[in-house]
Amino acid sequence: MAASPSAWDALNDRIVRCRRCPRLIEHCRHVGRIRRRAYRDESYWARPVPNFGDPRARLLVVGLAPGAHGANRTGRMFTGDRSGDWLYRALHRFGFANQPDARAVDDGLRLFDCAITAACHCAPPSNRPTAEELRNCATWLARTMQIVSPRVIVALGQIAWNAVLRWAVEHDLAAPPLPRFAHGARSILRPADRPDITVLASYHPSQQNTFTGRLTEKMFDEVFRRARRLLEKETPSRKRTGEYTTDRQ
Repeated sequence: MAASPSAWDALNDRIVRCRRCPRLIEHCRHVGRIRRRAYRDESYWARPVPNFGDPRARLLVVGLAPGAHGANRTGRMFTGDRSGDWLYRALHRFGFANQPDARAVDDGLRLFDCAITAACHCAPPSNRPTAEELRNCATWLARTMQIVSPRVIVALGQIAWNAVLRWAVEHDLAAPPLPRFAHGARSILRPADRPDITVLASYHPSQQNTFTGRLTEKMFDEVFRRARRLLEKETPSRKRTGEYTTDRQ
């Protein structure tokens, strides 16, 4: 059954209104008040950041959390920072996005057969949400999985990888011991009522990884090349097409 855009929009509305983690809410607001010098004339989003993309997508990208001066500023996942530059270049190269960059919510970006979410929807101090904060956000990840029903999941970083596999265990799609995170790792989840889900791991395209050479564009591209090849193997009856974009709430 095709996902409902209305269910997707309702989920995003609930995410934006979430106030379960007072520390994170205050941090988002604080960053929005002090701002970075380069953005001092901008109005920051400074709230939980909703999902972005196609609710009918076969590819789901799971990140860590909004960047303090990226998505927390713009209000759209991976938009306005260098991590997003890496991600959207890769998505564009493999046909999942109509353009290779993401600057603002009104920049015309559209995703094809792809959706983006995060293990944590608020920008955390030092990019480190607590275990309790991740548990609070696990509700939104589970609901996202239910709506999107992906065939391939790309987990960006260890926190995203662990969040996806915890969801899988809780929904009887996997059992311990779980595969350890490593760039290029793969896990196959086997739902009883729908096709298998392949989870692919990548280092997060953070500056800490890209500036040091721990993650190169060749390494990053290979993950999305694998995702594209997996989706191309599907029978025509299982393929989903189309595009979807959402405005900031």
